[in-house]
Amino acid sequence: MSKKRENAKRLDFFARRPVFTSEEFTSFLDADGVRSPRTREALLAHHVRTGRIYRVRRGMYVSVPFGFTPDTYPVDPFILAGKMSSDAVLAYHTALQFFGKAHSVREEMIFLTGQAIRPMTFRGYEYRGVAFPKRLVDKKQELFGVNVVERTGIAIKVTSLERTLVDLLDRPVFGGGWEEIWRSLESVEFFDIDKIIEYTKLLGNSTTAAKVGFYLEQHRKELMVDDKHLNHLQEYCPKQSTYMSRNVCGRLVKKWNLVVSDQILDRSWEKTY
Repeated sequence: MSKKRENAKRLDFFARRPVFTSEEFTSFLDADGVRSPRTREALLAHHVRTGRIYRVRRGMYVSVPFGFTPDTYPVDPFILAGKMSSDAVLAYHTALQFFGKAHSVREEMIFLTGQAIRPMTFRGYEYRGVAFPKRLVDKKQELFGVNVVERTGIAIKVTSLERTLVDLLDRPVFGGGWEEIWRSLESVEFFDIDKIIEYTKLLGNSTTAAKVGFYLEQHRKELMVDDKHLNHLQEYCPKQSTYMSRNVCGRLVKKWNLVVSDQILDRSWEKTY
Protein backbone atom coordinates (compact mmCIF):
# COMPACT_ATOMS: atom_id res chain seq x y z
CA MET A 1 0.00 0.00 0.00
CA SER A 2 1.34 3.45 -0.92
CA LYS A 3 2.19 5.96 1.81
CA LYS A 4 -0.44 8.33 0.44
CA ARG A 5 -3.15 5.70 0.77
CA GLU A 6 -1.93 4.68 4.24
CA ASN A 7 -2.13 8.28 5.38
CA ALA A 8 -5.62 8.63 3.91
CA LYS A 9 -6.81 5.58 5.84
CA ARG A 10 -5.40 6.98 9.08
CA LEU A 11 -7.08 10.32 8.50
CA ASP A 12 -10.33 8.46 7.89
CA PHE A 13 -9.79 6.61 11.19
CA PHE A 14 -9.47 9.94 13.00
CA ALA A 15 -12.50 11.41 11.19
CA ARG A 16 -14.72 8.55 12.36
CA ARG A 17 -13.51 8.64 15.96
CA PRO A 18 -13.74 12.00 17.75
CA VAL A 19 -12.25 10.27 20.81
CA PHE A 20 -10.13 7.14 20.66
CA THR A 21 -7.67 5.14 22.72
CA SER A 22 -4.22 3.91 21.84
CA GLU A 23 -5.58 0.35 21.99
CA GLU A 24 -8.14 1.18 19.30
CA PHE A 25 -5.43 2.74 17.15
CA THR A 26 -3.29 -0.35 17.65
CA SER A 27 -6.14 -2.60 16.50
CA PHE A 28 -6.56 -0.41 13.43
CA LEU A 29 -2.84 -0.69 12.62
CA ASP A 30 -2.86 -4.44 13.23
CA ALA A 31 -5.53 -4.82 10.58
CA ASP A 32 -3.14 -3.11 8.16
CA GLY A 33 -0.26 -5.35 9.19
CA VAL A 34 1.53 -2.70 11.28
CA ARG A 35 2.41 -4.35 14.56
CA SER A 36 5.42 -2.42 15.80
CA PRO A 37 4.71 -0.47 19.02
CA ARG A 38 7.48 1.93 18.02
CA THR A 39 5.74 2.64 14.72
CA ARG A 40 2.44 3.23 16.49
CA GLU A 41 4.01 5.72 18.90
CA ALA A 42 5.80 7.47 16.05
CA LEU A 43 2.57 7.83 14.08
CA LEU A 44 0.66 9.17 17.08
CA ALA A 45 3.46 11.64 17.86
CA HIS A 46 3.49 12.80 14.23
CA HIS A 47 -0.23 13.52 14.14
CA VAL A 48 -0.05 15.28 17.52
CA ARG A 49 2.66 17.57 16.13
CA THR A 50 0.58 18.36 13.03
CA GLY A 51 -2.45 19.19 15.17
CA ARG A 52 -4.60 16.42 13.68
CA ILE A 53 -5.00 14.81 17.10
CA TYR A 54 -4.02 15.69 20.64
CA ARG A 55 -3.55 13.70 23.79
CA VAL A 56 -6.05 14.18 26.59
CA ARG A 57 -4.33 11.77 28.94
CA ARG A 58 -2.11 8.75 28.62
CA GLY A 59 -3.58 6.41 26.03
CA MET A 60 -6.50 8.70 25.10
CA TYR A 61 -6.68 11.06 22.15
CA VAL A 62 -9.12 13.49 20.55
CA SER A 63 -9.32 13.93 16.78
CA VAL A 64 -9.30 17.49 15.45
CA PRO A 65 -11.27 18.04 12.21
CA PHE A 66 -9.83 20.18 9.45
CA GLY A 67 -10.56 23.85 10.06
CA PHE A 68 -10.09 23.55 13.81
CA THR A 69 -7.11 23.69 16.13
CA PRO A 70 -6.61 21.61 19.29
CA ASP A 71 -7.41 24.72 21.35
CA THR A 72 -10.66 25.60 19.56
CA TYR A 73 -12.25 22.25 18.79
CA PRO A 74 -15.12 21.48 21.23
CA VAL A 75 -14.99 18.02 22.77
CA ASP A 76 -18.18 16.17 23.70
CA PRO A 77 -17.80 15.55 27.47
CA PHE A 78 -20.15 12.55 27.41
CA ILE A 79 -18.07 10.74 24.80
CA LEU A 80 -14.89 11.59 26.68
CA ALA A 81 -16.32 10.24 29.93
CA GLY A 82 -17.58 7.13 28.17
CA LYS A 83 -14.09 6.40 26.86
CA MET A 84 -12.23 7.01 30.12
CA SER A 85 -11.95 3.26 30.64
CA SER A 86 -12.85 0.18 28.65
CA ASP A 87 -15.74 -0.54 31.06
CA ALA A 88 -16.90 3.04 31.71
CA VAL A 89 -20.66 3.55 32.25
CA LEU A 90 -22.13 7.03 32.51
CA ALA A 91 -24.13 7.10 35.74
CA TYR A 92 -25.83 9.12 38.48
CA HIS A 93 -26.34 12.81 37.68
CA THR A 94 -24.29 12.44 34.49
CA ALA A 95 -26.80 9.90 33.21
CA LEU A 96 -29.62 12.36 33.91
CA GLN A 97 -27.76 15.03 31.95
CA PHE A 98 -27.18 12.61 29.10
CA PHE A 99 -30.92 11.94 28.81
CA GLY A 100 -31.76 15.64 29.20
CA LYS A 101 -33.50 15.07 32.55
CA ALA A 102 -31.18 16.94 34.92
CA HIS A 103 -32.71 19.98 36.59
CA SER A 104 -29.38 21.78 36.41
CA VAL A 105 -26.16 21.19 34.50
CA ARG A 106 -23.11 20.14 36.49
CA GLU A 107 -19.57 20.32 35.22
CA GLU A 108 -18.79 16.89 36.63
CA MET A 109 -18.84 13.74 34.54
CA ILE A 110 -19.31 10.64 36.70
CA PHE A 111 -18.80 7.16 35.31
CA LEU A 112 -18.81 3.71 36.86
CA THR A 113 -15.72 1.60 36.34
CA GLY A 114 -13.93 -1.40 37.79
CA GLN A 115 -10.57 0.19 37.07
CA ALA A 116 -8.50 2.63 39.11
CA ILE A 117 -8.89 5.87 37.15
CA ARG A 118 -7.47 9.11 38.48
CA PRO A 119 -9.84 12.10 38.38
CA MET A 120 -9.09 14.50 35.57
CA THR A 121 -10.11 18.05 34.73
CA PHE A 122 -10.41 19.00 31.08
CA ARG A 123 -12.04 22.01 29.44
CA GLY A 124 -13.83 22.95 32.66
CA TYR A 125 -15.24 19.47 33.33
CA GLU A 126 -14.11 17.12 36.08
CA TYR A 127 -14.10 13.45 35.09
CA ARG A 128 -14.49 11.10 38.03
CA GLY A 129 -14.58 7.33 38.08
CA VAL A 130 -16.70 5.59 40.74
CA ALA A 131 -16.54 1.91 41.66
CA PHE A 132 -19.44 -0.34 40.78
CA PRO A 133 -21.55 -1.27 43.85
CA LYS A 134 -19.92 -4.26 45.52
CA ARG A 135 -23.10 -6.32 45.51
CA LEU A 136 -23.29 -6.03 41.72
CA VAL A 137 -19.63 -7.00 41.37
CA ASP A 138 -20.14 -10.06 43.59
CA LYS A 139 -23.08 -11.15 41.45
CA LYS A 140 -21.37 -10.19 38.18
CA GLN A 141 -24.28 -7.88 37.45
CA GLU A 142 -22.39 -4.63 36.89
CA LEU A 143 -24.17 -4.08 33.57
CA PHE A 144 -27.71 -4.67 34.80
CA GLY A 145 -29.86 -1.84 33.50
CA VAL A 146 -27.09 -0.44 31.30
CA ASN A 147 -27.82 0.72 27.76
CA VAL A 148 -25.34 0.95 24.90
CA VAL A 149 -26.12 4.09 22.95
CA GLU A 150 -24.54 5.75 19.95
CA ARG A 151 -23.41 9.36 20.11
CA THR A 152 -21.99 10.83 16.90
CA GLY A 153 -21.02 7.36 15.80
CA ILE A 154 -19.38 6.35 19.08
CA ALA A 155 -20.90 3.61 21.25
CA ILE A 156 -20.94 4.47 24.95
CA LYS A 157 -22.65 2.88 27.94
CA VAL A 158 -25.11 4.67 30.23
CA THR A 159 -27.39 3.52 33.03
CA SER A 160 -31.09 3.37 32.18
CA LEU A 161 -33.42 5.88 33.81
CA GLU A 162 -34.77 3.10 36.05
CA ARG A 163 -31.32 2.17 37.31
CA THR A 164 -30.36 5.84 37.57
CA LEU A 165 -33.29 6.52 39.90
CA VAL A 166 -32.26 3.72 42.25
CA ASP A 167 -28.55 4.56 42.04
CA LEU A 168 -29.20 8.19 42.97
CA LEU A 169 -31.30 7.20 45.98
CA ASP A 170 -28.66 4.63 46.93
CA ARG A 171 -25.73 7.06 46.66
CA PRO A 172 -27.15 10.60 46.72
CA VAL A 173 -23.68 12.10 47.09
CA PHE A 174 -23.38 11.74 43.31
CA GLY A 175 -26.66 13.51 42.63
CA GLY A 176 -26.01 17.13 43.58
CA GLY A 177 -28.27 17.27 46.65
CA TRP A 178 -31.80 16.15 47.40
CA GLU A 179 -33.50 19.07 45.71
CA GLU A 180 -31.58 18.42 42.49
CA ILE A 181 -32.30 14.69 42.66
CA TRP A 182 -36.02 15.18 43.33
CA ARG A 183 -36.56 17.87 40.71
CA SER A 184 -34.59 15.93 38.11
CA LEU A 185 -36.37 12.62 38.66
CA GLU A 186 -39.73 14.36 38.58
CA SER A 187 -39.02 15.48 35.02
CA VAL A 188 -39.10 11.82 33.88
CA GLU A 189 -42.59 11.01 32.60
CA PHE A 190 -42.35 7.22 32.67
CA PHE A 191 -40.45 4.49 34.51
CA ASP A 192 -40.71 0.73 34.24
CA ILE A 193 -41.60 0.14 37.90
CA ASP A 194 -40.92 -3.60 37.70
CA LYS A 195 -37.36 -2.88 36.53
CA ILE A 196 -36.88 -0.45 39.40
CA ILE A 197 -37.93 -3.07 41.92
CA GLU A 198 -35.83 -5.79 40.30
CA TYR A 199 -32.72 -3.63 40.44
CA THR A 200 -33.45 -2.49 44.01
CA LYS A 201 -33.61 -6.12 45.11
CA LEU A 202 -30.36 -6.82 43.29
CA LEU A 203 -28.55 -4.13 45.28
CA GLY A 204 -29.68 -5.82 48.48
CA ASN A 205 -29.67 -2.67 50.64
CA SER A 206 -32.64 -2.29 52.97
CA THR A 207 -32.22 1.47 53.36
CA THR A 208 -32.15 1.90 49.59
CA ALA A 209 -35.31 -0.23 49.31
CA ALA A 210 -37.01 2.09 51.80
CA LYS A 211 -35.92 5.20 49.91
CA VAL A 212 -37.13 3.77 46.61
CA GLY A 213 -40.44 2.77 48.18
CA PHE A 214 -40.87 6.22 49.71
CA TYR A 215 -40.13 7.94 46.39
CA LEU A 216 -42.54 5.74 44.45
CA GLU A 217 -45.27 6.25 47.04
CA GLN A 218 -44.78 10.01 46.83
CA HIS A 219 -45.28 9.80 43.06
CA ARG A 220 -47.63 6.84 42.78
CA LYS A 221 -50.27 8.71 40.78
CA GLU A 222 -47.90 10.26 38.22
CA LEU A 223 -45.92 7.04 37.77
CA MET A 224 -48.91 4.66 38.04
CA VAL A 225 -47.45 2.76 40.98
CA ASP A 226 -49.60 -0.11 42.28
CA ASP A 227 -49.98 -1.27 45.86
CA LYS A 228 -48.28 -4.53 44.90
CA HIS A 229 -45.14 -2.60 44.00
CA LEU A 230 -45.06 -0.78 47.34
CA ASN A 231 -45.89 -3.92 49.32
CA HIS A 232 -43.08 -5.78 47.60
CA LEU A 233 -40.55 -3.11 48.53
CA GLN A 234 -41.80 -3.02 52.11
CA GLU A 235 -40.63 -6.60 52.54
CA TYR A 236 -37.04 -5.41 52.08
CA CYS A 237 -37.20 -2.35 54.35
CA PRO A 238 -35.05 -2.01 57.50
CA LYS A 239 -36.53 -3.39 60.72
CA GLN A 240 -35.45 -0.32 62.67
CA SER A 241 -35.65 3.35 61.75
CA THR A 242 -32.81 4.54 59.56
CA TYR A 243 -31.85 7.92 58.16
CA MET A 244 -32.36 8.76 54.52
CA SER A 245 -29.01 10.52 54.60
CA ARG A 246 -26.42 10.99 57.29
CA ASN A 247 -26.27 14.10 59.45
CA VAL A 248 -29.59 15.39 58.12
CA CYS A 249 -32.49 16.09 60.47
CA GLY A 250 -35.92 14.92 59.49
CA ARG A 251 -39.10 13.12 60.45
CA LEU A 252 -39.84 9.41 60.63
CA VAL A 253 -42.03 7.95 57.90
CA LYS A 254 -43.11 4.88 59.81
CA LYS A 255 -44.31 2.87 56.81
CA TRP A 256 -40.75 2.77 55.49
CA ASN A 257 -38.89 3.06 58.81
CA LEU A 258 -37.15 5.98 57.16
CA VAL A 259 -36.19 9.35 58.64
CA VAL A 260 -36.75 11.70 55.72
CA SER A 261 -35.30 15.20 55.62
CA ASP A 262 -37.65 18.12 56.23
CA GLN A 263 -36.48 19.58 52.92
CA ILE A 264 -38.07 16.70 51.02
CA LEU A 265 -41.18 16.26 53.13
CA ASP A 266 -41.96 20.00 52.98
CA ARG A 267 -40.71 20.41 49.40
CA SER A 268 -38.97 23.52 50.66
CA TRP A 269 -37.59 24.40 47.20
CA GLU A 270 -41.10 25.21 46.01
CA LYS A 271 -41.34 27.97 48.59
CA THR A 272 -38.32 29.78 47.21
CA TYR A 273 -39.39 29.98 43.58
